[in-house]
Amino acid sequence: MTHCKECFMPDTRPGSQFKDGVCGACRNYKVRSGVDWEHRERELDELLSRFKGNKGYDCLIAVSGGKDSYRIVSEVVRRGLNPLLVTITDSFDHTSAGTHNLRNLISRFKLNHWQYTINHDLFIRATRHAFEKSGEALKFVEYAIYTIPYFLAQQFGIPLVVFGENSAFEYGSSPFNEYDATKHVKAMIEKMAEERAWWDDAISCEELDSIKPVMGNFPMVMYMSYFIPWSSIDNYEIAKKLGFKDLEGEWDRVGTIENFEQIDSKAYMIHLWLKYPKFGFQRVSDIASRRVREGRLKFDKARELILEKDPLIDPVAMKDFCDTLGYTEEEFWKIVHNAPWNKYYGKGKNGG
Repeated sequence: MTHCKECFMPDTRPGSQFKDGVCGACRNYKVRSGVDWEHRERELDELLSRFKGNKGYDCLIAVSGGKDSYRIVSEVVRRGLNPLLVTITDSFDHTSAGTHNLRNLISRFKLNHWQYTINHDLFIRATRHAFEKSGEALKFVEYAIYTIPYFLAQQFGIPLVVFGENSAFEYGSSPFNEYDATKHVKAMIEKMAEERAWWDDAISCEELDSIKPVMGNFPMVMYMSYFIPWSSIDNYEIAKKLGFKDLEGEWDRVGTIENFEQIDSKAYMIHLWLKYPKFGFQRVSDIASRRVREGRLKFDKARELILEKDPLIDPVAMKDFCDTLGYTEEEFWKIVHNAPWNKYYGKGKNGG
């Protein structure tokens, strides 16, 4: 494993593109200095004005209630559009802060909200299968987060779907930063069709198709991060002014270096941690390396935090994951240690 000499991100990230010891995310971030952000803001004004005044809803925004959701909604609403908010929920236990943040977002901006809940039995079968076979536990849910908003936009005749971050560009697996994400959603739909056999008997073709939009009648999909210099800390500061709550006083998480990223669903942290046995890094590397790029954290400190905290798994998240999916913790560790996708975390053991 080789680490970026500028941010310490490892080259094991899928799609990672290193050049002269520097990761793609660092090279992409440097592009920001040459961007005319005032021009990008005018581009955003012009783009959204094309959809303003659509009968019913002008656009649809996928939200979790997190700090990025607050930023996206505020940018759209202050330009006079009327969005429909959509949230995809899972069966894990949700934090008090997360519940508050979603409710506050809806009421603060006085918007209508559609909550799509994957039925519990399907969630259990899909999540157990994906965890055991690939280590990507929330594979089905991650698809749904992108495809259900698209599907609902098709059904309701809403011409625009808004997402926040172009993660492929921000984390360096693609050198292309663009606002039009339609082709990315189309590619995801095609990939879902190709993966039917992968799901074996865990979920049926009909259940997979239940979250798959039809191929045709495509609304436009856009990334907000193209138009503004995307920063989780900046978004957090904006969200706090609008009533967003972090986890302070509720949950002192293990295996992370902040208390405001991905805080809605407790066991979601396990989905993030599972990158560690697969790729040798997890969310701590993601966050710390990003802070280094933004000049908010020194390289040596980031390296120290990553080496100390990346291997750690949160016991609260672990309990929720196992209780919800019907594993004992011993069964969880047996799966992790003996899985073919585990390359970095002590194979052959039966405990954490």
